[in-house]
Amino acid sequence: MNNAEAKFILQGYRPNGADADDATFHDAIEQARKDPALGEWFAKQQAFDAAVSAKLAQMPAPADLRAAILAGGRMSENAPARRHWWNRPMGMAAAAGIAVMLGAGVVLWPKQAAAFSEFALADAKLSAIHGGHGHENNELQAVLNDPATKLGQKLPINFANLHETGCRTISFKGHDVLELCFKRNGVWFHAYFARKADFPRVALNTTPAFEDRGSTAMASWADAEHLIVVVSKTGRKNLEALL
Repeated sequence: MNNAEAKFILQGYRPNGADADDATFHDAIEQARKDPALGEWFAKQQAFDAAVSAKLAQMPAPADLRAAILAGGRMSENAPARRHWWNRPMGMAAAAGIAVMLGAGVVLWPKQAAAFSEFALADAKLSAIHGGHGHENNELQAVLNDPATKLGQKLPINFANLHETGCRTISFKGHDVLELCFKRNGVWFHAYFARKADFPRVALNTTPAFEDRGSTAMASWADAEHLIVVVSKTGRKNLEALL
């Protein structure tokens, strides 16, 4: 397990300690204890999650909710006829629960996108140039090498063909991600492609978003079918030159 994988797992760890005995998190927790940088990141994430949970807990219930529930109970005794779900106390409770879960999900979507980008960044640091071969791999590499190709534009990505004919494949959260290197003006970049259908909770914009990590930088965006991250180990300036 690398730090990117540990981070992805630890994002699901509840800040109230309810998951302390869950074996799912054991290895990731141990890694956070041994790695100071990962431990610091985990502490910040727990603080963030605790703050979000506290805010959600402060959301006031409607003032007339109790009265509505009690009234619904009295009606159910006197009128057994079928009612619409939204007029039933249980239906109201379920709807309220769904609203809270949806609110929490919206908060978590950016975290899932960050985990995917972190995974790409960690992989890009493993070696100077990664492998990959095959006609489809070489064709897409030629497109990316072309100065006329700009980040964010529609790329000729055929995930199945690239996967089957030699493009380097790595695994993230049990799904395949393709990695392809390309070169512009003497600088190497690492491009990562994943199918949106495999990661429905990873939300990226169609316009590239940039993020700096010291001397390394990332650009991430999505097209209709794919999530795309490009990593530059030489900083943002070289990435922005691809726009």
